Amino acid sequence: MRKFSYIMLLVMLLSLVLPGLAFAQEAVEQAAAATNGGGMENFAELVFGSGMVKWFKDGGWAMWPIIIVAIYGLAYIIWKFIALIYGKINLNSFLDKIVPLIKSKKYKEAIELAKNTRGPVAAIVYSGLLKADGGVPAVEKAIENAAMIEMSYLEKGFIELSTTITLAPMLGFLGTVSGMISAFDAIAAARAVDATIVASGIKIALITTQFGLIVAIPVQFFNNIFTTMVDGLVIDMQKATEKVIEAML
Repeated sequence: MRKFSYIMLLVMLLSLVLPGLAFAQEAVEQAAAATNGGGMENFAELVFGSGMVKWFKDGGWAMWPIIIVAIYGLAYIIWKFIALIYGKINLNSFLDKIVPLIKSKKYKEAIELAKNTRGPVAAIVYSGLLKADGGVPAVEKAIENAAMIEMSYLEKGFIELSTTITLAPMLGFLGTVSGMISAFDAIAAARAVDATIVASGIKIALITTQFGLIVAIPVQFFNNIFTTMVDGLVIDMQKATEKVIEAML
């Protein structure tokens, strides 16, 4: 399951980096706009719309680190979703098959069934049944150790999602502060307070904050969903442990 998840993460990262490379190419094209006519910008406008491209350009330099953080967070959202969906099984169906085998002392068949079933629930049952010859205490200890390992795996990705949730707005605020400084510099250079200059500068500055929040809010939403999904898997692990121990008594 881990290898599958890592492979999927790599695939998603590669697919998500391509748009970033396109934007990087756009920046190169813009730097040489006098000779290439802004072809990459036209392509970006065709794909994302002229309004979106203008909005991104108006945000200034801070938009680039925010979009990198967005790609980073989106990659982990996709990976975490696939990993949790892959780890979820029909608990009742699994227990209906394995509990009768345990009650009949057919541990080899039960071990084979758990081994061929995906997910953390089957993994801890498999680890416990391997110690069936040692009695209930040995099984409980093995299940406890396996559960700790599975929990550490289930918790992977949450730090990365939290990093995205935190960094995106912070980078947005940094861009806003930089934009405000530029706006006041423009006022100082003009030696007069012009409402047009101030309004334009503030608008551009606030775009970065807007983009940071646009990135952070969905990631926070999915982070909460994943937390609920992990809690559900933990409950399934507890129920499976109880049923296995009861069947062995």
